Amino acid sequence: MERLHWVRHRCRTLLAGNPEGDWYSSPNDLPNKSFLDAHCSSHRVRGKRRSVFARHGPHRHEYDTFSKSYKGNAIRTTKYRLLTFIPMNLFQQFHRAANLYFLFLALLNWVPAVEAFQKEITMIPLLVVLAVIAIKDALEDYRRYLFDRKVNNNVARVFSGKQKAYNDQCWKDVRVGDFVRLSCNEIIPADMLLLYSSDPRGVCYIETANLDGETNLKQRQVVSDLTLQGEEFTPESFPSRIECENPNNDLSRFRGYMEHPSGVRVGLHNSNLLLRSCTIRNTETVVGIVVYAGHETKAMMNNSGPRYKRSQLEKRLNTDILWCVVLLIIMCLTSAVGHGLWLKNLKDPVFGVNTDTSPALAGFYVFWTMIIVLQVLIPISLYVSIEIVKLGQIYFIHNDLDLYNEQLDSRIQCRALNITEDLGQIQYLFSDKTGTLTENKMVFCRCSIYGVEYPHVENARRLEVYEAEKNKAADHSVTLRSGCSAKSRSCRSLSCNRSSLSLHTLTAESEEEDEQLSNQIQARTSAFCSRMAKEVVPDPELVRKLNWFSSPLKEASSGTPSSLELAYITDFFLALTICNSVVVSSPSQPRHVVPEARTPLKSLEEIKLMFQRFSFSPFSALSTFSPPQIRGSPRNFTSRLFTRGKTGSFSPTANNTTDGSEPGRDSDIETHKLRCNLDFSAPGEGGNAAQVEDDIKKNYIKDAKTSPDGPIQEVEVDSDSDVDDELLYEAESPDEAALVHAARAYRCTLRGRSAESLLVDLPGIGSLAVQLLHILPFDSNRKRMSVVVRHPLTGQVVVYTKGADSVIMDLAETSKGAEHAQEIHSHIKDQTQKHLDSYAREGLRTLCIAKKVLEEEEYEAWLKRHLMAESSIENREELLLDSAQRLETNLTLLGTTGIVDRLQEDVPETIEVLQRAGIKVWVLTGDKQETAINIAYACKLLRPNDRLLTANCGSKDACAAFLKELKLEVQRGQDGLTEAPAAGAHGESFSGSLSSFILVIDGQTLDWALQEELKSDFLELSRRCKAVICCRSTPLQKSEVVRLIRDQLGVMTLAVGDGANDVSMIQMADVGIGISGQEGMQAVMSSDFAISRFKHLSKLLLVHGHWCYSRLANMILYFFYKNVMYVNLLFWYQFVCGFSGSVMTNSWVLILFNLIFTSVPPLIYGILDQDMPAETLKGIPELYQAAQTSKIYVPHMFWITVLDAFYQSLVCFFIPYFALTGSDVGILSFGSPINASALFIILLHQVIESHTLTWIHALVLLLSGGSYFGFVLLFSVSCVTCSPPTNPLGVETLQMSQPLFYIICAVTTFTALLPRMLFRAVHSTVHRTVALNSSHVEKVESENYRKRMLRWNLSHHRVNRLPVCADNPSLEPSTASVVS
Repeated sequence: MERLHWVRHRCRTLLAGNPEGDWYSSPNDLPNKSFLDAHCSSHRVRGKRRSVFARHGPHRHEYDTFSKSYKGNAIRTTKYRLLTFIPMNLFQQFHRAANLYFLFLALLNWVPAVEAFQKEITMIPLLVVLAVIAIKDALEDYRRYLFDRKVNNNVARVFSGKQKAYNDQCWKDVRVGDFVRLSCNEIIPADMLLLYSSDPRGVCYIETANLDGETNLKQRQVVSDLTLQGEEFTPESFPSRIECENPNNDLSRFRGYMEHPSGVRVGLHNSNLLLRSCTIRNTETVVGIVVYAGHETKAMMNNSGPRYKRSQLEKRLNTDILWCVVLLIIMCLTSAVGHGLWLKNLKDPVFGVNTDTSPALAGFYVFWTMIIVLQVLIPISLYVSIEIVKLGQIYFIHNDLDLYNEQLDSRIQCRALNITEDLGQIQYLFSDKTGTLTENKMVFCRCSIYGVEYPHVENARRLEVYEAEKNKAADHSVTLRSGCSAKSRSCRSLSCNRSSLSLHTLTAESEEEDEQLSNQIQARTSAFCSRMAKEVVPDPELVRKLNWFSSPLKEASSGTPSSLELAYITDFFLALTICNSVVVSSPSQPRHVVPEARTPLKSLEEIKLMFQRFSFSPFSALSTFSPPQIRGSPRNFTSRLFTRGKTGSFSPTANNTTDGSEPGRDSDIETHKLRCNLDFSAPGEGGNAAQVEDDIKKNYIKDAKTSPDGPIQEVEVDSDSDVDDELLYEAESPDEAALVHAARAYRCTLRGRSAESLLVDLPGIGSLAVQLLHILPFDSNRKRMSVVVRHPLTGQVVVYTKGADSVIMDLAETSKGAEHAQEIHSHIKDQTQKHLDSYAREGLRTLCIAKKVLEEEEYEAWLKRHLMAESSIENREELLLDSAQRLETNLTLLGTTGIVDRLQEDVPETIEVLQRAGIKVWVLTGDKQETAINIAYACKLLRPNDRLLTANCGSKDACAAFLKELKLEVQRGQDGLTEAPAAGAHGESFSGSLSSFILVIDGQTLDWALQEELKSDFLELSRRCKAVICCRSTPLQKSEVVRLIRDQLGVMTLAVGDGANDVSMIQMADVGIGISGQEGMQAVMSSDFAISRFKHLSKLLLVHGHWCYSRLANMILYFFYKNVMYVNLLFWYQFVCGFSGSVMTNSWVLILFNLIFTSVPPLIYGILDQDMPAETLKGIPELYQAAQTSKIYVPHMFWITVLDAFYQSLVCFFIPYFALTGSDVGILSFGSPINASALFIILLHQVIESHTLTWIHALVLLLSGGSYFGFVLLFSVSCVTCSPPTNPLGVETLQMSQPLFYIICAVTTFTALLPRMLFRAVHSTVHRTVALNSSHVEKVESENYRKRMLRWNLSHHRVNRLPVCADNPSLEPSTASVVS
């Protein structure tokens, strides 16, 4: 209701035609505030908003009323408290069905009628499992408690109403409504609304690395309409009320408004909010009011902890456990029926039998007794063992040096702890392109302006030299630390009086992890200001044209560019400079801002004189354009030429003089190197491009010869250009950084930035302050960003836009003026489109640059709508999107840029081995179709002999028909390949029926293909193709494609990406992998595993994935085997004891046999076993698919394992039974050789199944056997009444002193294991070649690997690194040494 009154008032104001009034001013007819409060107070408390009042201000009563429901700032990530740990932990553990089952058995054993053992003994397995898990949980929770205490006791300066000053308080004592004062490098304790900044423009810079991993500075703005910044803020007199949305986890959105006592409302948005855990940078002092505290802050609401997914193996495991329950019930029913029949047929017993109980009731009692006796059939320790094994597997994955990136000092992160085995079952891989397959380190390559292409040949040669340097450096193991990064980080702390330690509020980080993060930040920051991106070599022809602009007046010649072309060129580079959010800094100044007044290097008279030359004949083309903008005084042409003056700058050379005289060319050549060696004054009359190009080549070669470290090792500049070269640009994306550096190469330099203006250098003019009116940031819907500025010379309002060519080309205007103007526009558009297609075929990333000049009336009309959108609380994002789209129409196309984003190393080889492993690789990208196809060729996803199927449809009906046509074509092609002979050249070129078709589909067609009616056709077509490339796809489409393949085909999917636009795809896949690249940590935070390079996928999947699945599947089968085998010994004994529920061993051995004596060997087996060495798995990727085809853990393998256990239990029981028949041995003496034989069989069975045997295996086996014999011997000589009613005293010592005991054990063990040994012998014979190759590779690589591990540990122990185990069998050497 309140918002309705407000909107109604605004509409009435607009209709009244009062644009001069303050947009946020409250009119006299606005409903009374008390009226609104009376109608909306309840809504504020319980609805979608919250009201915030100052804790120490004039609204103390309202504060007390509203703040009761708001949480404090103390955080608690622990699960338990000291007094409630035991009950809560037990409650959590008994959520597991297995624990409830064993609790039921323990209680059942207390019933006298069905008691099988001593009451205390049946409690032991459950107590041990509960105790182990409780200790683990307690240690984890204590670690969280220590971290919480550290965070909560951090100190911040909070305003005290009593003392009228800021006092130090702990974070935990901060409340909503408190005023908090922060200094540079301090961490923000809660989500605060920025009310004051020491910056006179009300700007504050924050670093969000602790929150999302992004290291570039973000700009925040003080709430508009507050008191003038620079004056001291007085919290006690803060009278306003803040209305904002309720707490949520959206980091990019904040809605609300601030209402002053006069009724004036000011819109609040995300740029006014300081988020908890971010760090204040480059700002002396800020003051904010807390709006969200503690667990209601956005940082804490995004703290979801480790991801939990159920693996396919776990799902299969639950099914098999149910089958074990069925077996248990069958055995117990058999015993119950057998006991009833035995009692019924028993006559004249020679031993005591309770004849008062009927056979049926006795059978019922025996059923429950056997449930207790055979309880081991349900493996209670299996779940705990699986967790331990997965932790061990993750440890070795985490410490694999092949998955370690030394430049970033980052290892693989395993965020999902329970799906390691799924890495070995991947069938479909969905990959992003930019930053995943490529470096995401953008370098300006070439451009097209006014329909003319500038190839930048020398710049291309420079990139080749850099590439050669990079490959050479890769052969040496040197930890790279960027000097640029060091400058960038050091400059942030200049002029700051206080500092604080880095604090991570999302997860508890160790000191080692802190250092790793710091090093990662350094490397990522340096990527945006790398030498390759900065040192752009300008194109000579383009330099010649710009020289003509900046040179003194001269006569026109044949080589003189037209005035319109010159205007386009200048506008183009100004657009590159200003259309961004780059923050400028330098080592001597943490942030470059725009001074209040700045006089251009040339006087206004000189500027006027300079523009007078545009009245010459070369500019006659201007007369064909719109007269209000072009004709008339030089001021009109200035408007045309400089309408993009937001950030670009064009600084004069060192020899420029104020009168514009031509500088000495020789001195320029001596002092400028690479991109600095170009003379931006006229090289001679007419400006010879060939002469300029010769100068470039000479100086470029000279640098290469004189550099001691090879070509292009350092850039020399004269003293006057030092200031230029010391500028540091911190961009939000590598694209922005590359374009700003490219503009700077042409002397359009961004000097400084503030919230309201930009300082730029323009060629021939000098520094100018450009008023910044609005920034319309990039979003995935518009696929573009724009800035609105007011030009300092003309005063016109101009919009500058850069974005994807697919949208900019559609928004480009079609001229309605003179015929000549239409021809020029059409020619520019056609030529630019040709250049775009050419760039895309070369694999370059393309961006189009455009502009629009606004009339004052048009701007005022748009501004009203835009301000209403900014001040709106509901649907603010939708309204802002609509406002931006209304402005970005009828654009004037200036040109396009081509940026190279090179492939990461070993990407083609990685994709090749993944495809050989049977994994289908799809590329889902938002780039142009031609760019994606070129990258697909480069990374060998698409080969020359593959047949390309391109789907670009204009309607849904056309899409449906085309999909059916493509299906028939693929089917005909596959039928032809099937009929082709297996041998011969034709058969070799198309190996396999699915290897020859690649589907390329654009975003619009994909949207139709994912609809319900066409989904099946698209699925069938894509399933028959070797690979699919989805271009121009949105984040939602990416996730929908993954969902379709995962659900409809029932396959295991993996998604890999590096940016926020890949998060939905990563979360949708069975396994999500994030790449910690140049776009922050959003993808990593949403992933199951995080890697630093795409090439790591090959070893992660083909080696670790294969091992993890093989190890875990074999361990689970072994667990079932040993439990079924031992339980069946007790079951067979029932046939000779009248199914009475008796056992032939003492109850202590029975309980501890599976719990202790045979529990550790399976863990070692599950962590260390290798069915194939790593080099074999990487060298023969087909083994990955073979393991999927012949899966280890499938239903028939479970039943084969159960049958094998039944056979071995029969042998283990009846050989001792027949050997001792007729003797006078007692029950325990009969059970002694059976238990010993069972122990030998179970342990040796694992030795047979193991592919890897080390000293660790031998030690564990000896300890397991020794613990059993040590326990039974000690039990035999010391225990008299430990196992009533039997007496174990002297039994084991007597048995082990007789030869027959050892003969029985040997014969039984050999007979039981004979079939298994024969099977393994036959299997090894069949796979003899692979086994021999594996053994040879393992011997060759083992010693090299051990040396490598030792060198790595020695080089890292001084910096507190977690040492890598030198005996880790899961790590293999790479081709290049990591440590020099």
